[in-house]
Amino acid sequence: QVQLLESGGGLVQAGGSLRLSCAASGRTFSTCDMAWFRQAPGKEREFVAAIRWSNSITSYQDSVKGRFTISRDNAKNTVYLQMNRLKPEDTAVYYCAAVQSYRFYVTPRDYTYWGQGTLVTVSS
Repeated sequence: QVQLLESGGGLVQAGGSLRLSCAASGRTFSTCDMAWFRQAPGKEREFVAAIRWSNSITSYQDSVKGRFTISRDNAKNTVYLQMNRLKPEDTAVYYCAAVQSYRFYVTPRDYTYWGQGTLVTVSS
């Protein structure tokens, strides 16, 4: 079992930065692939970024490449999402997710554990 708790959301102006954190509890964190998803009002949950447990290979949605960076600290059981040059269209609830898998997934249905989410609002 893995429990996830996000933090770091808030209100920021366009062009600003935020860093989200996801603290995990459970002995299996270090062997879980971790990901961030987001869901804007009236829209489906979408993939933002993911990082593998074994070699820290990363994957990003095209719209955030070059602006967002996912990283993890296994010693602290924490995954981060550094978000720079934020845009109003980045406004959403951001969710942290985890899965133990041999494959590298980028779709919500493939992730087992979820946090409650943290709201990010980017004003224009």
